[in-house]
Order: sequence, then C-alpha cells, then structure tokens
Amino acid sequence: MSTNRIELTLHVDTMVRVHMIVRVTRTIEPTRTDADPRTDTILADFRATMTEHKCVGSERLLRHGISMTQLHILHMLERHGQMPMSRLADVLDVSVSNATGLVDRMEERGLVARTRVPEDRRVVLVEISPAGVSMLGDAESLRDDMMRRVLARIDATHMADIACAMADLRTAVEAEVTDPGSTIHAHPHTRRD
Repeated sequence: MSTNRIELTLHVDTMVRVHMIVRVTRTIEPTRTDADPRTDTILADFRATMTEHKCVGSERLLRHGISMTQLHILHMLERHGQMPMSRLADVLDVSVSNATGLVDRMEERGLVARTRVPEDRRVVLVEISPAGVSMLGDAESLRDDMMRRVLARIDATHMADIACAMADLRTAVEAEVTDPGSTIHAHPHTRRD
C-alpha cells in the first residue's frame, strides 16, 4: 500500500471514530433522576446557541491572528481589570514563562500593557489596552448584530417571554456566582452594562 493511501485510510478511520464518539455521546441519556427532564433539553439548546454566538465574534479575531487563549486573556482582563502575571498564569493553568510569552505577543500587537509595581519591581501587572478593548468591542458588535437578526426571526408574541426568561437566567447566574458557598468562579468586580 502506498504511503498516501495509508494516510488517507487512517484519516478516514479517525473521522469515522470521532463522528461515532460524538454521535454516541449526544445520545447518552442522563443518569440523574432528580432533574426536570426539560433541564437537559434547555442545557443542550443553550450550549449550542452559545457556541454559535461565541464563534461569530471569535472567527473574525482568529482571522486577525488572535488565538482563543489570547481572546480569553482579553476577556479576563476586561472583566477583572489589571492582574499580576503570576495570577494570570494560575488562571490559565500555565507556567509564568508561558504566560509571559503569550503576553509578549499580545503586547507587541498593542492589545495589553504591562507595568511593574513601584514598591516591588518583581511584580508585573498586565492590563487590557484601548486597542484590546476595541478589538473585543468589534467582536461583541458582530455577536449583537447576529442576535438581532436571530431575534427578528422569532414570533413577536414570544419576545416578552424571552426577555423575562433571560432576565431570570441572568439573575440566577449572578446569584450562583456570588453565593459564598458556590464552587463556581467568582467575579468580585462584576460590571453591569
């Protein structure tokens, strides 16, 4: 067998296995008996919707050479404000040297800025730059435009219910995130737009 044919066979075999795994995973029934059966349907629909929503804004950034990790860093810095390099590395679950490399590339593009703390020059703070904020704003604008088009497809009689459900969902998420007993990542500097 030629090398190209072997590679093609392996590639097809991998695609089939991945497809089968994904299809089987999607059809596995939840084992919890205490949950409302609608919850799993809502979760699946919400996950699919958010994935598409995220892709719309991220695609443009990826075409401009911004990686998903860099995008994540920009979102974190926008949400939490300046952050010590060591904390950024912890949040990303990478070494400080890896975080430094990421930040180096982002700083070269003008997306972030670094400063040293005058009292302890070993501490390097990273913050999002105006260009980074602008880039995130462009991505949000694309997402907002898409959501306006999506909402325009929905029957107008359902809009009040959707608005109410979204407000309830946001309130519940904020309550869960700020609950002292919650194990979810907290946002101490929650901003309201």
